[in-house]
Amino acid sequence: MFYILKVMIIKKVMYNLKKRKKIYVRDTSSDYHCEYGFVKSDDLQKDGIVKTNKDIELNVMPADFSDNFEKIKRAPQIIPRKDIGLILTECGVNDKMIVVEAGSGSGAAGLFLATHCKKLHSFDIREDHLKIAEKNFKDFGIKNVTTKLHDIYTGIPVKNVDLLLLDVPAPWEVIPHAKVALKQGGHFVSYSPTIPQVMDFVNNLDKDFYHVKTIELIQREWEIHGRKVRPKTFQELGHSGFLTFVRKL
Repeated sequence: MFYILKVMIIKKVMYNLKKRKKIYVRDTSSDYHCEYGFVKSDDLQKDGIVKTNKDIELNVMPADFSDNFEKIKRAPQIIPRKDIGLILTECGVNDKMIVVEAGSGSGAAGLFLATHCKKLHSFDIREDHLKIAEKNFKDFGIKNVTTKLHDIYTGIPVKNVDLLLLDVPAPWEVIPHAKVALKQGGHFVSYSPTIPQVMDFVNNLDKDFYHVKTIELIQREWEIHGRKVRPKTFQELGHSGFLTFVRKL
């Protein structure tokens, strides 16, 4: 059986269970043609099982945030969802929190942060990256985000911050500014791809900060076919980066 998902931005996703193949459909106002035949526009408005003109069954269902997230516009490498989830839970991100992130990148982490927090301030030094992030925020209907072309190494133009998330090459250069911007007990998180960056960040923390922990979160997917159960031979995602969690004292 195949699946078609109703999505907000992409409109639909056709999911081939056997091949694990998704086909995203942006326009549902007309019949959709694909390798499995075509689905009538009227059927694309329904929820449940429909058939193509080739008599192939499809299941139409509403799509959610994660369906759209898979097809966001990207430029730089994003923080993957496995790491974003850890940031949200470790820092207890909620609708009373003021969050600052730098850099914005494609806005991937920002989309999740803004969905949970009261206000997100997103900074980047590259205008092209910022425009991509802004487009993704707009496409998702995110209203509680302020974006700005700004070098975080020169300062943080926000005060009483509950969470500061850095995805920058030299996070240790932001430490003096974090001291001013963060609330007492505020969370300071640095995402770095290499251990030397982690070392320089942690070793430059002073008495005003407490290093809670540094984590590398490894994701391993399993294949399950009857009694054949084992880790996938070819993994899509292994090491992504190191997450360092700090609190302001």
